[in-house]
Amino acid sequence: MNQEIEICQFIREIGQKAIHLRESGFQVDQKGFDDYVTNVDRELDYLLSQRFQAWFPNDLVISEENMRSLELWKQQPESSQKIWFIDPIDGTDDFINGREFYSVMVGVLESSQPVMGWVYAPKSDRLYFGGTAINGSFIVANGKNPEVLPSIEPIGASKDRIIVSKKDDLAYGDAIRAAVPNVEFYSLGSFGLKVMEVVQGRASAYIYLNRRVKLWDTVGPLAIAKASGLVCCDLEGREIGFGYDDIQSETLIHKQIIIVGWQKFIDTYREAIAKALCLL
Repeated sequence: MNQEIEICQFIREIGQKAIHLRESGFQVDQKGFDDYVTNVDRELDYLLSQRFQAWFPNDLVISEENMRSLELWKQQPESSQKIWFIDPIDGTDDFINGREFYSVMVGVLESSQPVMGWVYAPKSDRLYFGGTAINGSFIVANGKNPEVLPSIEPIGASKDRIIVSKKDDLAYGDAIRAAVPNVEFYSLGSFGLKVMEVVQGRASAYIYLNRRVKLWDTVGPLAIAKASGLVCCDLEGREIGFGYDDIQSETLIHKQIIIVGWQKFIDTYREAIAKALCLL
C-alpha cells in the first residue's frame, strides 16, 4: 500500500494548500448557470494533474478544470486502461463561503468500474481512501497512520436520515417524505463527503436526483462506497454505470439518477420512492 500512502500524503498537502490560498484571497468566476470556479480550483487542478501524469504516464488523467478533459474522454480506448479523475475542490460553494464541507477528490476507473478513490476534507483534516483495488477502505486523521474505515449500518435515529440536496428537497422532498415514513433530510456541500456520511452510518442513503453530477464527482467516492459494502444504483435498481454509453459525452454528466445506500434501505424504499416520483 506504499503508493496509496504516498498519494494520500500528496492529496493532504494539496488540501492544506487550499486553506492557505483561500486565506490569502481568491478570485471567483462563473463557468455556467449556478456553476462557479476559483483561481484556487485552477491552481490545484494543475498541480494534481501534473503529479498524477508524472506518476502514471501510461494512464489517462482527466480533471475538472482541464479544457481537454472532454476530448480525452471521447478518445479513450475500449480497453482496461486506467483513467484518473481529479476534482480539485468538490463543493466550491462551501469553499467560497468559508464553510467546511468541501473536499479534494481523486478516483480511478478501470474497465469502466471505479476501483480506487480518495476524498480529503481539509478543514477537518480527514482523508478517506479505498476501493476494490486494495480490498478495503481506510481513514487518515490529522496526517497520522491509516486506520480501517468503519462502515457501520445506521442504527437508531440514523436509520431515518437521508441526505438530499436542498435543490432536490425543494423539487422532490414531499414525494420522498410520502414514500419513507419518519424520514429526516439533511445536506452538506461536497458530493464525496455526503457519500462518506452514508459509509459511516450517519445516514441510510444519499439520493441525488438533479442529474448534474459528473465523473470527477463520482468515481472516487463510489469506489470507496462499493468497497465498504454499500449499494450504488439508480431508482430502477440498476448499478451505476461508468461506461461510455452511461455518460453524456459533451458534459461527462451521469445519465442515471444516483442512490448510494445500505442494502436494507434500498430493498425497503427504492421502489416506493421511484413510484412516488412517478419514475416507475
